[in-house]
Amino acid sequence: MTQKLADMRRDYTRDGLSEADAPLEPFALFQSWFADAVKTEQLPVEPNAMTLATVDGNGRPHCRVLLLKALDDRGFTFFTNYESAKGQHLAGSPFAAMTFFWPTLERQVRIEGRVEKVSAEESDAYFQVRPLGSRLGAWASPQSRVIDGRAELEALLADTEQRFLDTAPHCPPHWGGYRLLPERIEFWQGRASRLHDRLNYRLEAGVWKRERLAP
Repeated sequence: MTQKLADMRRDYTRDGLSEADAPLEPFALFQSWFADAVKTEQLPVEPNAMTLATVDGNGRPHCRVLLLKALDDRGFTFFTNYESAKGQHLAGSPFAAMTFFWPTLERQVRIEGRVEKVSAEESDAYFQVRPLGSRLGAWASPQSRVIDGRAELEALLADTEQRFLDTAPHCPPHWGGYRLLPERIEFWQGRASRLHDRLNYRLEAGVWKRERLAP
């Protein structure tokens, strides 16, 4: 197995990333790369899928894959249960990192920064456009808690369906959005012989600084 893993490799030759093609601030470049991913990546790859890393009270990192649901010049927004493990981590240490990987394009974007809750109005607006099953699930699931089995979850869902039999489910108080306010964004473009292009943007005193990193 070790030898087979060591032999797994591909050379990246699709594209390059030069300073001449990169703006002085990172949001426009991310928007451009994301648009390319939407056009190019095929299912089961979801272009808005990203790995989110948080840190618990003991300083141990935790990662999971989530979906990006909003992006503007303030930052990157995702939604979850505030009482989940990630919600508890962010309550104790409001910093996180995101990684997007688009294999067809041979591109990766790493984002780091402070995290804050979005407004209740933003959370409710997004909640209302979710499919009904997802809205019911947000009420039914005690996310990250130990349960006895699938039957317990299905029973919780059945109770929730009865609760909202005659009314549309509203946004739960324990559910909503977080916005990661980026302080660092790195764009990685795969290149031949592992000599990849890495352009890093750092926010200093409100101004983005762009720099090239060695691969």
